[in-house]
This record gives sequence, C-alpha cells and structure tokens, in this order.
Amino acid sequence: MMINTLSQHLSLSAFELEKLFSIPFDEFLESPDVKQLLASLDVAVLKQSLPQAKDILVQHLPPFYNWLQQELAIERVPDSPDHTTKWVVNFLNNQEKLTNLVDLHRSIPLPALELSIPRLVGVFDPIPEERIRQEWQKAIAALCLVLVVAARQKPVAKIGSMS
Repeated sequence: MMINTLSQHLSLSAFELEKLFSIPFDEFLESPDVKQLLASLDVAVLKQSLPQAKDILVQHLPPFYNWLQQELAIERVPDSPDHTTKWVVNFLNNQEKLTNLVDLHRSIPLPALELSIPRLVGVFDPIPEERIRQEWQKAIAALCLVLVVAARQKPVAKIGSMS
C-alpha cells in the first residue's frame, strides 16, 4: 500500500521507488532524481494554501496520532499538531533540513512508518481544490519517501519496540 501511495503521488514506478530505497541515505539526498523531485514541488502553491493545510492538519492529525498510538503502538507522538505544522512551514521557508526530519522520526519502526504513509497522505483528501490537494499530497509523500529511505538504512524494528 505504501508503494502505491508513493508511486501515485510522486509519479514514480514501483521499480524506481525500490531503486531509491536501496541506495545509501547520503547518496539518496544528493541524487539528481531526488533533487529534481523536491524541486518539482510547487512551493508557491504550498505556501499560498498553507492556511488551508494548517486547518486540515489541526483537524486530522490528532486522530492520526491516536491511531499511531493505539494501532501501531508508537509511544512517542506529538501532543498536538502544532509541531508538525510548524515544521512543514519552516521546511517550505528553507528553515528546516531533511536530516532534522529524519532525526525526529528515528524511533519509529520501519513497518509502522510504512503502514502510516497512506493514512498520512490521505489526511489531505478533504481539500476540495484538486491542484492544492495534489500538491500537498505530493509534498507529504516526498517527505515520507525521505523517512523510508533513512529507516531502511537501520536495522528493522518490530512495531511497538523502542529501537
């Protein structure tokens, strides 16, 4: 399901995704394909629609966090959507780095991370304007791709473990 979500929103084939998953994280970040993918995000649309995205995140992240805790046994989740929203805003304003995103999510086991991606990307389904919805889903999918590549570089932990 994660592969389908990333493929759909990033316009990459399953083969291309698996290829990206297999390269070392440092090489991944420097890859021309990844740089092109990140550069293809329409930052102007994302910034313009930020108030709408914030509303979506405030409404839908608390149930998502609850699902992470209850269904996937993730113990450390934010207390509110404020941190996530602020991080996304800072990232769009070039004030956050992808390596910081990875550091914040290191404790999440790979299986839980992969299971959560379709649900997280789907948080933006209620946005009625197709262009805005697609751009936010693409942005979140791209950030999730970064997390998956980084997580696949470390030993796989089981859902509910604290490694």
